[in-house]
Amino acid sequence: MTNRKSSLVWLITGSSTGFGRALAEAALAQDDHVIVTARDISKIQDLEHQYPQTAKVVRLDVTDQATIQSAVQIGLAAFNRIDVLVNNAGYGLMGAVEEVSDEQIRNQLETNFFGLLNVTRAIIPTFKKQATGHILNLSSAGGRVTLPMLGLYHASKFAVEGLSETLAQELKPFGIKVTIIEPGGFETDFVNRSMVTAVQMPEYAPFREQMAAFSLEHPQGHVPTGVQAILKVVELPDPPLHLAIGPSALPMIIQKLSSDIEEYQRFEDIWQDSTANASEASKQSNLAQKV
Repeated sequence: MTNRKSSLVWLITGSSTGFGRALAEAALAQDDHVIVTARDISKIQDLEHQYPQTAKVVRLDVTDQATIQSAVQIGLAAFNRIDVLVNNAGYGLMGAVEEVSDEQIRNQLETNFFGLLNVTRAIIPTFKKQATGHILNLSSAGGRVTLPMLGLYHASKFAVEGLSETLAQELKPFGIKVTIIEPGGFETDFVNRSMVTAVQMPEYAPFREQMAAFSLEHPQGHVPTGVQAILKVVELPDPPLHLAIGPSALPMIIQKLSSDIEEYQRFEDIWQDSTANASEASKQSNLAQKV
């Protein structure tokens, strides 16, 4: 229960398990209204039975434009407005860039990037009409930091980051907020349920061992704690563009950004030298023309 005068209306994609399910349950528990969506609605039907007045279960496949438009319209018909969009649907693809198939690459980007893009584009007109709305895009610490064997997953999340940063600039004049949620590892079944693995080539075995060791070395976040952080950010009048959650996310991101800055600065003289040489060459050329 919150101290708000009115409840919020959420639309959450990928609500059958993991963060999507936990967030839907938490929002409903605090008397908000939720358009609960998944490809298989049999896995979320119980939420509508438990909260018949405030939960609306709708089938939504982020790779199917027709179901996206239908879910938005059904949600608006049920609750008259949508205040928060949570683009949560997505999965991982494990494999070296050489190992993953063309079909796996396209499917990864179709769900993690184009699916998110299509749902967002479908709801922007509603948010503009309302002159308010908050888009929460579930990226990952892997949208800022890379590891071997996750190249295409990283590519999809880096794309989400770039898209979201631009959206934040374009939509701010309309009263629409954008926050990129960047979870580190959490205690979910993501690795088992939501991870596709490419056919393995033996020469990449050392990287698979490295990834296994990485998972053991880094602590996992508690899902309810992560959900509470997301609920809090929605309440902020001026929410952040980036929100790292989980015990390992922010340290990894800070280390990566610091390393990037150090490298840029270490080699900035290459550009400065090139600029100086070009300037000198231009002066000599102009002098020769005058002579």
